[in-house]
Amino acid sequence: MSSLSSSSSSSRSELPLLKIPGDYGLPFFGPIRDRFDYFYNQGQDEFFKTRMQKYHSTVFRANMPPGPFISSDSKVVVLLDAVSFPVLFDSSKVEKRNVLDGTFMPSTDLTGGYRVLAFLDPSEPKHDLLKRFSFSLLASRHRDFIPVFRSGLPDLFTTIEDDVSSKGKANFNNIADGMYFNFVFRLICGKDPSDAKIRSEGPNIFSKWLFLQLSPLMTLGLSMLPNFIEDLLLHTFPLPPFLVKSDYNKLYKAFYESASSVLDEGERMGINRDEACHNLVFLAGFSTFGGMKVLFPPLIKWVGLAGEKLHRELADEIRTVVKAEGGVTFAALDKMALTKSVVYEALRIGPPVPFQYGKAREDMVIHSHDAAFEIKKGEMIFGYQPFATKDPKVFENPEDFVAHRFMGEGEKLLKYVYWSNGRETDNPTAENKQCSGKDLVVLISKLMLVEIFLRYDTFEVESGTMVLGSAVLFKSLTKSSYT
Repeated sequence: MSSLSSSSSSSRSELPLLKIPGDYGLPFFGPIRDRFDYFYNQGQDEFFKTRMQKYHSTVFRANMPPGPFISSDSKVVVLLDAVSFPVLFDSSKVEKRNVLDGTFMPSTDLTGGYRVLAFLDPSEPKHDLLKRFSFSLLASRHRDFIPVFRSGLPDLFTTIEDDVSSKGKANFNNIADGMYFNFVFRLICGKDPSDAKIRSEGPNIFSKWLFLQLSPLMTLGLSMLPNFIEDLLLHTFPLPPFLVKSDYNKLYKAFYESASSVLDEGERMGINRDEACHNLVFLAGFSTFGGMKVLFPPLIKWVGLAGEKLHRELADEIRTVVKAEGGVTFAALDKMALTKSVVYEALRIGPPVPFQYGKAREDMVIHSHDAAFEIKKGEMIFGYQPFATKDPKVFENPEDFVAHRFMGEGEKLLKYVYWSNGRETDNPTAENKQCSGKDLVVLISKLMLVEIFLRYDTFEVESGTMVLGSAVLFKSLTKSSYT
């Protein structure tokens, strides 16, 4: 650990109060300039890095995409360090109304006409009700987490093995989509999607629906498509919701008919059944299916690239604990110290959701490591999580994947792992915006590693990038003799 401890112990009031550096440029042209820098001229990380170096500050002003004409105001105060970033988790200081995707909000036509839970601020009465609904669902399915998730993995790895054998490599991202959808549908509805009318269409429908919501924040990276054309298509005007209306209605109908017990509970809590179902579809599609699409590829990438030494250590720990505990149980998973550390390190080095937004509720002073800055009421605050969780004043070798980082004394660093709209050491409540399924995310990440190293001694991967995060290709898998 670095100098943060000594910095934390010193009085924040001693830090100089500085004007926030940076500017927004001319109306309309400034946001367009920053948008092209962000997507095309510099790229995401370089966009922030060059401005941080230019202003000699981890706090500065900039425009965040998409800008005109999708968002009416693209001006933000950017936070890039571990000290300033947590203000975005403080519901008493920042408002989270309609800021899930940043400086714009997708049409509610994509969610049945409702502002679903993710777009509500904790100060809104319906937030408490819908958050408790999500907690109720998770609590009722707790015993199913492990068996339902593991039941989908044999087919996944059989397909991966077949592709590696026949093609020399296997595209994990493409193969895994079916497993993600089956898991979320079975967990929520208690039945296989093949038993519902949605059948095998679910993954593609969810992917199209996600694309319409997130396209203003994406670049396709197609060399044959000129930048200005892509920018016009994706970042200038929102794609019309009617493109997925009929498909979305299929999803809605499948969940409405198959998750009747969950919706019954929602009605008992006082939630309109229709609204409860649209929230359920969002929870299933955006938070869970979409979440797994950006969660597992980087986890597998980092573990795969770490090499055989780490693989042996993980295999030894996992197999020893599973044997001692008589199976893969909650108690067994809790005893896997290295496995947990690897999951936390993957969440640190590549948080599944890299952005956080909040609008200042009042005039406030925030602090970085080196200075204090005044933010005015109503200003939009933006945090880029991968820079905050790779803050060199908190983590040694922050750009490196260090599997043992959070073992032993390293557990104290977990309070600087920001990935769930909160600290890893915090817990979601009805009064905050932390992800309801935070613990489930950690659990299934551990389960994925457990399944891999019960089946294989080691594996090789090739990594790349795609529209939603990392791309991973399996190149080889060495089967285990473990039984």
